[in-house]
Amino acid sequence: MSAPDWDVIVIGAGPAGALAAHQLASYRLRVLLVEKRAFPRWKICGSCLNGVALRALEQAGLGHLVDDLGAASLERIRLGLPGLQVELALPAGRSLSRGRLDLALSEAAVAAGAVLYAQTEATVAGTCPGGREVLLRSGAGLQTTSARVVLVATGLGSPGLAADLPIRMRINPRARIGAGCELDAGVKGYGGGTIHMAIGRHGYVGLVRNEAGALNLAAAFDRPQLIAAGGPAASAADVLAEAGFDPLPQLAAAPWRATPALTRRSTPPAAERLLLLGDAAGYVEPFTGEGMGWALVGALAVVPLVLQGQSEWSRGLERQWARRHALRIGTRQRFCHGLAFALRRPGLSRTLLAAAGRWPAAAAPLLQHLDGATLQRSTPEPCP
Repeated sequence: MSAPDWDVIVIGAGPAGALAAHQLASYRLRVLLVEKRAFPRWKICGSCLNGVALRALEQAGLGHLVDDLGAASLERIRLGLPGLQVELALPAGRSLSRGRLDLALSEAAVAAGAVLYAQTEATVAGTCPGGREVLLRSGAGLQTTSARVVLVATGLGSPGLAADLPIRMRINPRARIGAGCELDAGVKGYGGGTIHMAIGRHGYVGLVRNEAGALNLAAAFDRPQLIAAGGPAASAADVLAEAGFDPLPQLAAAPWRATPALTRRSTPPAAERLLLLGDAAGYVEPFTGEGMGWALVGALAVVPLVLQGQSEWSRGLERQWARRHALRIGTRQRFCHGLAFALRRPGLSRTLLAAAGRWPAAAAPLLQHLDGATLQRSTPEPCP
């Protein structure tokens, strides 16, 4: 029997996968990071890093990347409903395009010792002695490799799991569809340093200026409304008009992309020598950078279990990951799910927003919670 080719294979080089690869390579493990697209690549994302995300990067020793890449500061959030707008101060936040962040994190993983296969599709296959097999496809080429532990961080798309694996994706039947685009820096209005969030009856639109001054737009819409409006550009225009925000004629010509249904959960998020993290493990409609925070916190939280799994695997490690994910990420996701519940109800959201505008101090605990007052240490101290 031959040993697995790698200690760890990480599938997906977004924030969760790239940061996990960086951390594990720092422990001198043989790490393969697989990404199906070429870098740099644009992703549908609010491009916001809240306090949780920033502290996770600091904890990983990569906090300097935010400044190195020129991330824009975020100081305020502007919330709009039909006939009502409120502006509140943010505890902390930076805006950084996913194209630059993901590239920087993957480069950091490579610098730490990981090997990157870009433009390569991966499918998790069956177990092998001491590990699990992964099928890699690049162009017309197909090869089989293996690792002691496989991490799947493939985002909202297909997780690339063999059909016989005991993991099922459960999608909320009322889940909204995500959509996004980027408008160039010459577009007027929507100043920097502010998250602009327009809330309508059938969705919301978030807009923020990134480090290059471009206007990043990320939205979530009810599927029936998206179809009735004729696409994301018209849906976004409707929501902006409802909230009393300035129109953006450039939306119609913008290169839009859409996501699968947002609210979903993988049950369980683990199998033999296989752990799911990031959006692949579960996702809900996020708020002010929460999605990025979940991804980065999950990357740190999974490291101790992967290290344990190098010598011996047990069902206990799978159960530990399910509990750890539920505690550190699931709790915050349920909070955002509650916010999404309120935003879907015009009367309730109007009452809450009016109260926040009249008594800004009352909204501070909510924003402090979203910012994350503390971040528990989730990885062991580095080996000497």
